[in-house]
Amino acid sequence: MDSSLTEYVARFIVETRSSAIPPEVMHLGKRSILDGIGLALAGNAAESGHIVRTYLKGLGIPTRKGATVIGTSMKVPARFAAFANGIAIHADDYDDTQLAVAKDRVYGLLTHPTAPALPPVLALGETGNRTGLDVLTAYQLAVEAETKISEAINPRHYDHGFHSTATIGAITAAAGAARMMRLNVEQTRRALGIGASQSAGLRENFGTMTKPFHPGRSAESGIVAADFAKMGWTATPIVLEAGRGFFKAAGGGYDPAAIEGKLGNPWTFQFPGVSIKPHPSGSLTHPGMGLMHDLIRRHDIRPEQVSKVKVGTNRHMPNALIHHRPTNELQAKFSMEFCMAILLLERKAGLAQFTDKVVNRPNVKKMIEKIDFGVHPEAEAAGYEKMTTIIDIELADGRRIGGRADFGKGSPSNPMTDDELADKFRECAAWGKLPKASAEKVIDRVFNLEKLKSIRELTRLIAK
Repeated sequence: MDSSLTEYVARFIVETRSSAIPPEVMHLGKRSILDGIGLALAGNAAESGHIVRTYLKGLGIPTRKGATVIGTSMKVPARFAAFANGIAIHADDYDDTQLAVAKDRVYGLLTHPTAPALPPVLALGETGNRTGLDVLTAYQLAVEAETKISEAINPRHYDHGFHSTATIGAITAAAGAARMMRLNVEQTRRALGIGASQSAGLRENFGTMTKPFHPGRSAESGIVAADFAKMGWTATPIVLEAGRGFFKAAGGGYDPAAIEGKLGNPWTFQFPGVSIKPHPSGSLTHPGMGLMHDLIRRHDIRPEQVSKVKVGTNRHMPNALIHHRPTNELQAKFSMEFCMAILLLERKAGLAQFTDKVVNRPNVKKMIEKIDFGVHPEAEAAGYEKMTTIIDIELADGRRIGGRADFGKGSPSNPMTDDELADKFRECAAWGKLPKASAEKVIDRVFNLEKLKSIRELTRLIAK
């Protein structure tokens, strides 16, 4: 391997052939692509999607030519379609999550890989009339670079407030765009350098529209980076490893063993895997939600029976689940109390439950008051790489019901089946008002993505 880490990453992006990606990895990637498209359909129906489209119309650019803003009739230049769709995929906090290898990774989570990786390659594929295999391959390579960079950077990066989906997402998107534009190794190195200099995003914005703004801006930044690199724009060729480069400036350093020689060895989709969410809320709520749902069904718990609920985790989880008395849907996504309450009341927690109207219902607020969320010594001792959640429910008749979960449904240890994933897509497609017939065709096209002679066979189905 070359002594330059950035060159190693660039060569991987440029030189890896589609045939080198194992069929299992290709299939797992298609699952996340289907998930991402569904989330974009739902996310562009959100208020944030309306604001984004109003903004784009205000730029004075043509809105009938270019790449599709998913779930709409709007077509715009690729960079703006990537921006809109990156926001939409993350708008409901329903998108996939990379799992970590290292024990010092708090929560065992790193990036949301698809939100910054898919929009640029899909937009460029549509405008360039590329094959489904071209798009699938570029997406896979972008995700692999993203996840290994995320694994390598010192945990200080996330702990001190950076949102890795945003920061590393700009590099991710540059990698995918470089592959789609067929840049050479030197151009790709420069694209990575330009992308890294656009890296930004702060966790303090969790629970607001600015959280999904992060991967949208990163997706756009990646196309801008590749465009400028192709035109001859200069940038450092050693942006990752340099003393004043990304790893040092953004994280104080990195672990070379986590990335050197590790791209595609193994592929992150194979190990440790990528988790797909069954609920539109922060990943840290999911082990507890899965456990609560199971307890409710197993013991037929009714809302009126519940006197008190204690939910315990390690000390880091309340640092992210910061909205204990949410007043809107975005805050509710980072509220363990709301997530427990809505399951107790409705036995489900989908898009229809995460709305401002539901969050502010009197019975929801009353149930939230019964839930005590804090640190549990057993969860603390389990290790910070897990999302250990312990629930203790006290019923009015004096009975106590409880349990423990380390990971939620949708994680590689308890994955959603292809059918369950397709059902999630149908929910999102319906939320975005995509016709049922079109939704079924999208499922078929994505699971056969490598066979599409033109990605437009897919993108025309997800436009109105």
